[in-house]
Amino acid sequence: MTIRIGANPIGWSNDDMPELGGETPLEVCLAEAKEAGFEGMELGNKFPREPEALKKALAPFGLACVSGWYSAELLKRDAEAEMKALRPHLDLLKSMGSTVLVFAETSNAIHGDRTKPLSQRPVMKAGDWAEFGRRMTQVAERTLQEGVRLVYHHHMGTIVESEADIDAFMSATGEAVHLLLDTGHATWGGADPAALARRYRSRISHVHTKDVRRAVMEKSRAQNWSFLDSVIEGVYTVPGDGMVDFVSVFKELPGYSGWVVIEAEQDPKKAHPLTYAKMGYANLTRFLKEAGLR
Repeated sequence: MTIRIGANPIGWSNDDMPELGGETPLEVCLAEAKEAGFEGMELGNKFPREPEALKKALAPFGLACVSGWYSAELLKRDAEAEMKALRPHLDLLKSMGSTVLVFAETSNAIHGDRTKPLSQRPVMKAGDWAEFGRRMTQVAERTLQEGVRLVYHHHMGTIVESEADIDAFMSATGEAVHLLLDTGHATWGGADPAALARRYRSRISHVHTKDVRRAVMEKSRAQNWSFLDSVIEGVYTVPGDGMVDFVSVFKELPGYSGWVVIEAEQDPKKAHPLTYAKMGYANLTRFLKEAGLR
């Protein structure tokens, strides 16, 4: 049993809203992630996208490349076209020894648009899941043949947000498609992350651990905020600083082997990145031990 703890740079510099932490150099992010105890990093907008340059950036800090987000458009194009678009990113992950591909459909997503409240997020028609799932499965089978498992990232403001969406997605896709369980997006989307872990344990190959501040989440819902406005106001935080019961989630993942990543986007001017990284790492380590996974 091997669990490795990684981080996403979004706690230092935001991808959807680059002005959040835009002034923070990549080297500061990597140094602080290492100081906090992390073994690896997911990619962000400041990372080199050429293998040798990326290896050179990570090497001084002894950090592995965990994976990296990929924005898909399978609602608009077939699997063959998606693979062509994906190729540079997939080849980079392969060259870095990454074994999972963080994948999300974003062709009609609204999470990056501050002018659109989450109530306007796209919703799939029941009859559209089958074709979407077929294309998704084809892409996942192709990447798996190359040694990289596709893990789908359910996300606020996208077509796979709610528990019903996740269930429909999992039903429509084949075994090659696995789930990235994100505790923060599940909770905010109205699902119980522990129940999702129990239901889909055999198809969960990556975990993002972010916590949710209940008061901010409820205010966001009541006042119809956008995703990014909610993030700025602090809806997300690191494990142990919100409402998610992480021990219950991890107890539903017996024998899990892979990365557990802290991906808790906040405004770094309000939430000092190193302080929260250390807090999150300490809490996450404790939760994993309590659940019997470390």
